[in-house]
Amino acid sequence: MEADLAGHSAEPSGEDQRPHRKGAKVADVRRYGQPPGLKDRRNEEHWAGRLYMRDVSPYFGWVALRLGFSPNQLTYLMMASGVLAGVVVSLPAPELWTALGGAVLIQVYLLLDCVDGEVARYLKQTSVAGVFLDRIGHYLSEISLLIGLGFMAQGGWRNGGWVELGLVAALGAALIKAETDNVVVARAKSGLTADPSGGDRALRPRSTRIALARQAASMLRFHRIIGAVELSLLILAAAVVDTVFGFDTPAAVRVLMVAVAVVAVLQTVLHLVSILASRRLK
Repeated sequence: MEADLAGHSAEPSGEDQRPHRKGAKVADVRRYGQPPGLKDRRNEEHWAGRLYMRDVSPYFGWVALRLGFSPNQLTYLMMASGVLAGVVVSLPAPELWTALGGAVLIQVYLLLDCVDGEVARYLKQTSVAGVFLDRIGHYLSEISLLIGLGFMAQGGWRNGGWVELGLVAALGAALIKAETDNVVVARAKSGLTADPSGGDRALRPRSTRIALARQAASMLRFHRIIGAVELSLLILAAAVVDTVFGFDTPAAVRVLMVAVAVVAVLQTVLHLVSILASRRLK
């Protein structure tokens, strides 16, 4: 989701006449917490947010305002739910139940990822610290879930090749995010603006072949299987397959683990090449 979350500043002024947090209504949260065109930001807004979560989140934002939660506190809860999802998935218990628990916790993570931003905007407490915490939360959640998948594929809390494969996938997911974030770092250290001039054109590789390969990969959307929301649903689906067919080993989960690791490694390399071949570092 978008990263403009928590911070520390005064309560909102009355210039726009929004109610105090204790008197806010759900409609107020939707009006002041969700900027116009939020669902149309396809590059920033997750598909699940556009599909259903942004319709639900104002109700929980209203509750958070009434209970006095700060944006930072909500972001920490988001981080905790994402990490806990990975822990639950890794538990040496029937995989269908651990997969279901992980999927539910990731939905809570997604909900809180919406709510903390809406509360921050309502209270006018958006900040750079909020962006930082939001990014860290996404890192931790994806890494935790991938490691948890490795333990599920291994069949419990013990060392083995499946756990190592989960760690490889987790490293790949972290590197992909680091590559993206370090574009901004590199530009800032060079005295450039965060976003390159030229808009979307600057993101395209200068090589026609690389540009076509990037476009094909984007259309197939293989990279999404290492995202927390998508991965939690795939883990649940794999656990259902293993349960229905009664495999002696978590066969479907292991197939998913291999696919996820391959995508993570390939995406790490391809994403790096795409950045270096584009105008983002110019």
